[in-house]
Amino acid sequence: MLYNDLKEDIFILHENPEWIEPFAKAFARAGVSFSEILLTSGGIDLSKEPPKGVFLSRLSASSHTRDHAHSKEYGRAVLAWLESYGRVVVNGSNVLELEVSKVKQYLALSEHFKNSEFRAPKTIAAFSKEDLISFSSSFKAPFITKHNQGGKGLGVKYFENHSELKAYVNSSSYEEPVDGITLLQEYIASKEAFITRLEFVGGEFVYALRVDTSAGSFELCPADACQIKPVLAGAACEVGSASKFSIREDITKDSKIVKNLSEFLEKHKIKIAGIEFIEDKNNNIIVYDINTNTNYNSAVEEKLIANGKQGASDKVVEFLNTLRGKI
Repeated sequence: MLYNDLKEDIFILHENPEWIEPFAKAFARAGVSFSEILLTSGGIDLSKEPPKGVFLSRLSASSHTRDHAHSKEYGRAVLAWLESYGRVVVNGSNVLELEVSKVKQYLALSEHFKNSEFRAPKTIAAFSKEDLISFSSSFKAPFITKHNQGGKGLGVKYFENHSELKAYVNSSSYEEPVDGITLLQEYIASKEAFITRLEFVGGEFVYALRVDTSAGSFELCPADACQIKPVLAGAACEVGSASKFSIREDITKDSKIVKNLSEFLEKHKIKIAGIEFIEDKNNNIIVYDINTNTNYNSAVEEKLIANGKQGASDKVVEFLNTLRGKI
């Protein structure tokens, strides 16, 4: 279909229906309508304007793992079209570029953290297998690798030594990155066996999620953990028992890290995101993932709702509906 023909609404741009259900429930709770733009097919007439409404991009860096490799390109085209006609777009073109490139994420974070007590992990981007092996000498063992265009733990591996990496790269189990870029990254041992994910909606802090990594081997999507040791994990998906996830009451909107990252989000026009960090043995905070199509843990959300509070998904609906009311 041509997306020009859609009627005014709140639209979610995405390519994975499995991630929409929690938002559909939140829209239903609020009595607010919404429509989906499923970017696995369709098209746009460039000479005609888009429908009116509010457009939320939930495009994912891991779309190629669901046989939707072109969805990122469809998204770039649709977002450019919407923005050229001045439509209200949440997490637009510039945000998509951060979503699909950890190189861009780490460059943006490192620039932002200059003269700050926070930092991003030391990272080298390697463009070939030979480079990956060669550049690893710059890291003390242990260290990890991950794919530049990640999500779902793509390419995240832990290596005790450089020989292990060489053996892996030259083996049949080596995972080729979709864009040819593999990141080498320092291993950061956490002070305690958990990571923290900060959720922001409308640029405002919602809550901090504590994710237990004591099991050491688990898969959490759409961020970075997949069968690695409890470091630089990903958070907040449907995988894992409810006991792994809890709200950190000690982190509030007035916490230094929250204020700092709120400024980062404002600078880069990111309205909805989950940002993950780890605290090392010296209490340093290292920020290692920005997820702009953030998914919320259902157990945590349901508990908030049962206690008469809004979940993050409800905040998303409220934010989008407020924007719609201003059109």
